[in-house]
Amino acid sequence: MAVYDYDVVIIGSGPAGEGAAMSAAKKGRRVAVVEEQDTVGGNCTHKGTIPSKALRHSVKQIIEFNTNPMFRDIGEPRWFSFPKVLNRAEKVISNQVMLRTNFYARNRVDVFFGRAQFSGKGEIVIEGRSEAREVLRAKNVVIATGSSPYSPDDIDFNHPRIYNSDTILKLSHTPRTLVIYGAGVIGCEYASIFSGLGVKVDLIDTRDRLLSFLDSEISDALSYHLRNNAVKIRHNEEYQSVEGDAHGVIVNFKSGKRIRADAFLWCNGRTGNTAHLGLEKIGLTANSRGQIAVDDHYRTECEGVYAVGDVVGWPSLASAALDQGRAAAADMLNGEDFRYINEVPTGIYTIPEISSVGKTEEELTAEAVPYEVGQAFFKDTARAQISGEPVGMLKILFHRETLAILGIHCFGDQASEIVHIGQAIMHQEGSANTLKYFINTTFNYPTMAEAYRVAAIAGLNRIENL
Repeated sequence: MAVYDYDVVIIGSGPAGEGAAMSAAKKGRRVAVVEEQDTVGGNCTHKGTIPSKALRHSVKQIIEFNTNPMFRDIGEPRWFSFPKVLNRAEKVISNQVMLRTNFYARNRVDVFFGRAQFSGKGEIVIEGRSEAREVLRAKNVVIATGSSPYSPDDIDFNHPRIYNSDTILKLSHTPRTLVIYGAGVIGCEYASIFSGLGVKVDLIDTRDRLLSFLDSEISDALSYHLRNNAVKIRHNEEYQSVEGDAHGVIVNFKSGKRIRADAFLWCNGRTGNTAHLGLEKIGLTANSRGQIAVDDHYRTECEGVYAVGDVVGWPSLASAALDQGRAAAADMLNGEDFRYINEVPTGIYTIPEISSVGKTEEELTAEAVPYEVGQAFFKDTARAQISGEPVGMLKILFHRETLAILGIHCFGDQASEIVHIGQAIMHQEGSANTLKYFINTTFNYPTMAEAYRVAAIAGLNRIENL
């Protein structure tokens, strides 16, 4: 048994683990990372963010070819198989793995492959591929093990037609019909992807509105465009049973409905990857969703042990996880650059995509904040007309009296890029974070960013016309 001593040991090499490792290493600490998979990157790189967004990009290109009249000179509309589109995503994954492997090498971070388990406070045993066991000892440990799809016991995920959001990446055919159970972010993204491939999709929502945390106008727009792409959305439904046979899957609902499809995709909830960590040996207990409780500095109840990323729950975003990892490293090393991650833009990669930051109209109304709305519709902007992406809008919520920016909501092509302009202005101090910035700033023309000026003028007009 080999024993190694480090200043910091990080369990997991996803965005959260990588953020913690790079920050600690750059501050001169001796750092080790333990990764259960064969290569670094975590679920974000191999099963989540990277493959699904690469899939989305390829499908979006297919949709453009099939809907743009200019391409009819090249050939008739055509559909591509899911495995063929997935092949593109696998190339992106390999590039990401190579990039991240180089990060660890350049910063002299030791990477161990195998399953990590606490054997006591500050001591971790690694069960690798061989019989040899390795023990890592450190004063500080960061748990960044991420999450996996929640799998209810009454559904047979070993059936060849029943998938979750991880195993769907091994789909070897293109189903004609698909039931997606769970209309959260992942479910809506995959509904966009498969409908773009010509698959008839039933999207099952256990609630009465898609993505209810979004501004209602944005949520309504998403519902409209999914339906416009032949996605059948079924609200307020819960499954009674899911039965797989040789020809497909039958889903029976508590409402009495019954749907048959070629395949079934479960996208209803995720669980923190804590089951095999041996948390009880350091006095920690995960909740029913496998998540670990932390304070506002990402410290657990066990001294010297931090937890970051999906394993702590909200907001369960790769962008936030990276910053949480950096924050945990700053706290343990008494750095002055610590910040609690609480202002995170949403990035939802449906087709079209959605992004927002700040308050929604519903929240401002409930808080009795006197606000007004400025909107710019992409169909009226030159850049959107040129690119052939006219669907969508930018919505600015601002205080009627101070003109301070209170929320930015964007639906349409490049929404996750566009939102950052508004985010930057919202975080300025004093009078710099008001609507007047967009009115008094000259934007390149034609650009999508110009929508901020159009929306700001429209909002100001609503006040001045009273």
